[in-house]
Amino acid sequence: MNKRKVLKKILDGSKNIRFSEAVSVAEAFGFRLYRVSGSHHIFIHPNVPELVNLQNVKGKAKQYQLHQLLKIIKNHNLQMEEEK
Repeated sequence: MNKRKVLKKILDGSKNIRFSEAVSVAEAFGFRLYRVSGSHHIFIHPNVPELVNLQNVKGKAKQYQLHQLLKIIKNHNLQMEEEK
């Protein structure tokens, strides 16, 4: 699915976001996987001091973690990278 469509789906409050979709949106905003600790996938961004934690629970992303990602994106005025 297109990253912009996934972002819209997250913003619309969908509870049916696949983990892989959440990762693709985080990466589209410049986050990169830093480490994995158990089910916790920790992402970092070169211009953001906060870490982003996403968990894969039966193929789905946790809703509250998506909200945290959106809050960080908004607070730091991050822009989605252009798709190639």
